[in-house]
Amino acid sequence: MSNYLNSTEAAARLGVSRQTLYAYVSRGLLHAEPGATARESRYFAADVERVAAQRAHGRKPKEVAKAALNWGAPVLESSITLIDGGRLFYRGVDALSLAEHASLEEVAAGLWQCDRRTAFGPHSAASPAVLRALFRHYGDQRAEEVLLPLFAVASDDASTAIWQKAVERQAQGCGDLVRILAACLLRTRPDTSPIHVQCARAWGVGRVGAELIRMALVLCADHELNASSFTSRCVASTDASLRAVVIAGLAGLSGGRHGATTGRVEALWDELGTRDVDRKMRERLSRGDDLPGFGHTLYPDGDPRASYLLSQILPRHSPWAAMIDAGITLTGQKPSVDFALVALRRHLRLPVGAAFGLFALGRSIGWIAHGLEQREQHHLIRPRAVYIGPQPEDGHAEPGRPRSRARSAGRKTQQGMVPKSDLPAGFFKTR
Repeated sequence: MSNYLNSTEAAARLGVSRQTLYAYVSRGLLHAEPGATARESRYFAADVERVAAQRAHGRKPKEVAKAALNWGAPVLESSITLIDGGRLFYRGVDALSLAEHASLEEVAAGLWQCDRRTAFGPHSAASPAVLRALFRHYGDQRAEEVLLPLFAVASDDASTAIWQKAVERQAQGCGDLVRILAACLLRTRPDTSPIHVQCARAWGVGRVGAELIRMALVLCADHELNASSFTSRCVASTDASLRAVVIAGLAGLSGGRHGATTGRVEALWDELGTRDVDRKMRERLSRGDDLPGFGHTLYPDGDPRASYLLSQILPRHSPWAAMIDAGITLTGQKPSVDFALVALRRHLRLPVGAAFGLFALGRSIGWIAHGLEQREQHHLIRPRAVYIGPQPEDGHAEPGRPRSRARSAGRKTQQGMVPKSDLPAGFFKTR
């Protein structure tokens, strides 16, 4: 099958009219790209197959749930970030164009819909004495291990609690959360300088390094409903503070299939070294290991964030470019932003863990944006589970199934009556 289908082919594959096909596009279920003529569109075949599979599942709850939660159809409305046609947009503005010139504070003000000078004015964020005590306690542990506990202890709820109705105070509170997170990452006192300048100063890199850090922070600012952002929205929907929203985001980011992929990329890089990279990659793949940092489901043609960052770095590192080419040749997948952040860390010789730290620091403004937006929607995010465990022995049975007769206080065996246990045997079944 070709990578693309025209309108007639796509409609036929889905078993719908062309009008319904266009409705799918308007609802965001499919993406249409310009075709051979101005009046013709084409559709990525994999997307068409995904929608066809969802239609085939019909309204079976189990299949609908799986389809929605696994890179599936949109599950809620948002005006923050759009991923479309291999491009990333923040409130309709191309993220790559913002990476050219914008600071993280400017992007934050746009995502939060507030005044930048109010959010990031000359006000204090947290007690330096508290931070110094925390830094001594946690020593030199990597950001992946300590960023969450440091931030949780150093921050407070008051300025971003749900009862905080003063718009300016809430905006200042949001800015303070980002500044406190930066201080926790850099092990410095809270600062009113631009975040990328703070990073460059703490890590001892010059103006060029500061610009690269600024670009990385902007490109990590948000990425629609990834696992950490969706978790943050769930927490925000309970009317928790925005501090709690950031803590939830940090928890979600810490997993090896999300932000901590940077740690797996670091390990891969150390394993490959600079010699026989192609052979070592083949050996990894042959024994069933993957190449972390290669491929992204939403970007079949390559992650634009990674391409942008790597274009600033690779001209200085030809062996790295050769390693990336080998990975692309073997897997057919291009580097993700996780890989690019590790390349940036190594290029600037930042502390190990800084790649994760930059990811978290940039993404924190997206978590806050999702928290603010969720508050405006005034409903609790509460999906239902499709139960697949054993059916109750008495009482309620699923619709359409006969109910078993209620059991007495014991059950009859060849030896007589055996007292009924408080916990049925099924609770101890190994899985």
